[in-house]
Amino acid sequence: MLVRDRMTSPAKTVTATTPFQDALNLMREGKFRRIPVVDEHGALVGIVSERDLLHAAPSPATSLSIWEVNYLLWRLKVADVMTENVLSSTPDPPIEVAAHLMV
Repeated sequence: MLVRDRMTSPAKTVTATTPFQDALNLMREGKFRRIPVVDEHGALVGIVSERDLLHAAPSPATSLSIWEVNYLLWRLKVADVMTENVLSSTPDPPIEVAAHLMV
């Protein structure tokens, strides 16, 4: 099995300036847990996971009001929580090679 057999094409992407809430909504609507972050030319600059976004969200035990929480979350950008310097693969290698790279 090749990488292309398991990848989503075309990939959904966000930019580093995408608001936190928009990225989280896109992931939930598309039912995926990670999304590539690209620059204005479409070059990969990072990746953000649902876990990254959820860890950035305030605890349910916060003393902030719902309005304050929403205000702060809309100011948070993908760049604030994304992982940079990611490794990527072409669609051609066997899936085992990509899995080994991920490990």
